[in-house]
Amino acid sequence: MFLKKSIFLSILFVTISIFSQNMTEGFNYLETGQYAKAEKFFDIILKDYPTNKTAKLCYARALGLNGNPDKAYHLFSTLLKEYPEDFEVKLNFAESMLWSKKYEEAKVYYSTLIEENPKSFSALLGFANTLSNLKEYNEALTYVNKALEVSPKNNNALISKKYIRLGLANTYIPIKEYEKAESLLKENFIDFKDDKDTYLNLANLYLIAGEFNKAEEVYEKLRNQKENELTSLNGLALVYHLKGKEKLALETSKLAIQKLDENTYKDLTNQTKERYIQALIWNKKFKDASLKIDELFFEINPPQNWMLSLRATLNIYKSNFSKSITDYNTILDNEKSSFDGNLGKANALKALGYFDDAYKNAENTLSFYENQKDAANFIKQLNNNFTPFVDAKTSYSFDNGNNQAYMFEAATEVPFSTKFKISAVLNFRNTSNNITNLEANTKSFTFGASYQLLNNLTLNGSLGLLNSSGGANSFNQLLTHVFADIKPFKLQNLEIGYRRDIQNFNAELIDREIVQNNFYSNYNISTNFNLGWFTQYFYTSQSDNNSRNLLFTSLYYTILPKPSLKGGINYQYITFKNQVPTVYFSPEKFNAVEIFINLIKDENVAKIKSYYYDFTFATGYQFIEDGPRQSTYRVQAKIGYKFSERSLANLYASQSNIASVTAAGFTFTEIGLRFKWLFLSKPLFRN
Repeated sequence: MFLKKSIFLSILFVTISIFSQNMTEGFNYLETGQYAKAEKFFDIILKDYPTNKTAKLCYARALGLNGNPDKAYHLFSTLLKEYPEDFEVKLNFAESMLWSKKYEEAKVYYSTLIEENPKSFSALLGFANTLSNLKEYNEALTYVNKALEVSPKNNNALISKKYIRLGLANTYIPIKEYEKAESLLKENFIDFKDDKDTYLNLANLYLIAGEFNKAEEVYEKLRNQKENELTSLNGLALVYHLKGKEKLALETSKLAIQKLDENTYKDLTNQTKERYIQALIWNKKFKDASLKIDELFFEINPPQNWMLSLRATLNIYKSNFSKSITDYNTILDNEKSSFDGNLGKANALKALGYFDDAYKNAENTLSFYENQKDAANFIKQLNNNFTPFVDAKTSYSFDNGNNQAYMFEAATEVPFSTKFKISAVLNFRNTSNNITNLEANTKSFTFGASYQLLNNLTLNGSLGLLNSSGGANSFNQLLTHVFADIKPFKLQNLEIGYRRDIQNFNAELIDREIVQNNFYSNYNISTNFNLGWFTQYFYTSQSDNNSRNLLFTSLYYTILPKPSLKGGINYQYITFKNQVPTVYFSPEKFNAVEIFINLIKDENVAKIKSYYYDFTFATGYQFIEDGPRQSTYRVQAKIGYKFSERSLANLYASQSNIASVTAAGFTFTEIGLRFKWLFLSKPLFRN
C-alpha cells in the first residue's frame, strides 16, 4: 500500500518564487485531499509561471493523485531530465511509479535512492510500500522499521506498517501457520487500539482456522464500536451459521437489516442485505429469499455479481443446479477471477455429475487464490471419491436358533477416471449350528466395473464365483450383479438391477443350494422441506421353484441437519408363492410396520481425528398370515474414528427380532469391525 497524502510538501514550500506567487491555497488542496481543485489551481499557476519547479511538482502530484498516474509519471520523467540531481524530484518520480503500479521499476529505483541517502525517511517509506505492493512483506517490514527509526511515531509510517502486517499475516493463513498470523495481527493493537481492519482480519483468520468461538469474540468487540455495529452483526450471523445455529444467524441478520438507514454506506447496505438473504437460504426460507432477490434485481440494473451469486446459491439449495450454472457463467463473464463464480460453479457441476469440469473450475479458483482453503478442500474431497481404497470388515452373528456365523470381507475399488472404475470383493463366511451339527464354509470372489455413461446414468456390473464346502453338499455357483444408477429428476435417485446369489443365512440353507434370481428397484425422493420417501421392490425367483415379492417403503423427515436426526415410519410386505415353513420362513403374506429414529454423523463429513457415528432405534408390529400382531424392535449402532483423510475404522452392532428367512419369533444379533484405507494419496488419473 502507498500513501496518497504528500510527505514531501514541507520541502517543496521552500522556493524562490513562493513569496511572489501565492501557492498556499494549492498546497492546502493537496494536503486535504482535494486533488481536482489542486490540479486546476496549479494548471492556472503554470500558465503564468511555466518554468516554476514547485508548481510543476505540485501539478504532477495533483494529476497522479486525481486518477491520472501515467500522465503524472511522464511529467515527473520530464522534470527529472531538467533536474537530474534534485533528490526531491527523484522522490516524486519514484512515488509516481507506485501510482502507475510500476512496482518492479519502483523497487529498483528506490534502491538507488536509499544508496544515495540511507537516512531519507521518504525513500525508506516509499521502498517499504513498494515491497508491500510486491507482497515482499518481510523485507517491507524491515524498511518501514528503518523509516520509523528516522522519524519515530510517524503516523504515515505506522499506517504502512499496519497494512504490511496485515499482508504478511495473510501469507501465513494458506499454509496453516495460524499462530504466526494471529501474533502478527495482534501487534497492530500496540499502535492502533481496537483497529477495525485488524479485527476483521483476525476474525477471518479464526473463521478459516475453524475457531468459531474466537471469531465470535472478535465480532462482539467490534459491536461495541457504534460505527462498526453493522459489520459486526453481519460477521456474527456468519459465525452462527458455521456453528450450525441457523435460527440465531437469521435473528442476527434481521437485527442488522433493522439498523439500516439512508446514512448507511451503499456497500455496507448491500453487504447487510446479502447476509440477510443468505440467512434466509440457510434456514430454507426459500420463498422469502426469492422475493428479496427479486427486489434486488428490480432495484439494481444491471445486476451485480454478488446478486447473481445469491440467486445461484438459492438454486444450489433448491437443487436447481443448471440454473445456478447459468448465473455462475454470467459472473465469470463479468469477472473471470471471481471466487464465487469459479468455486460455486464447481459445486454445481459436481452435483450434476460433471466431475471433470468440477475439477477444472476448482483449479481455476486456486489459480487466482493460491492455497485457498475452500477450493483446496473441494479438490481434496473430490479426490477422495476417486482414490483407490480397501474396505475390510469382519463380523460375528448369532440368533436364538443356535445359528452362528463368522464373516470376513475385503473390497477394493480402483477408479481409472471420473467415469470408469473397477472393483473386487473377497468374502469368507463360516456358519454353524451346534444343535443340528451342521457347518458350512463359503468363499466368494467377484470382479466388477462401473461406467458413467451420462452425467445422470451410471452402469454397474460384477461377476464372480462362490464355493461352498463343509456341508453334505459342496458346490460352486455363479454370482452376478448388474444395475443402473439413474437420476431421473432433481432430488430423485433410481436404481434398477438384477442380482444372482444363494440363500446363505445358515448352514442348512447353504447346504440346500437355493439359488436366488433377484430383480429389484430402489427409488428415493428427497424434498427441499426435509421430507423424504424411499421405496424398494424385489421379485425373487428361486431354484426350488418358489418365488417371493418384497415391498419396503419408508417415509422420513429430517428433524436436524447437523448432526443429522431423522425420524419416520417404515412398512414392509412379503409374500411367497409356496409356503415351506420347515425349510425357511415363507409366509403367504407378511406385514410389518415400525417407527424409527436415526442419528448420524457421516464419516465423509467428519473431521480428521474426530469420531463419527450412526444410531438407529425402531419399534413396531409384524403380522404373519392372519395371526395376531407381534411387537418388534430393531437397534443398530456404529461408532468410528477418522484417523486421517485416508483411514478410518468403526465398530458396529445390531439386534432385531423381526422375522427373517429362517423363522418368526427369533432374535438376531451381529457385531463387527470395519477398517477403510485409501492406499494411494490421490486418484491414479491425477498423478
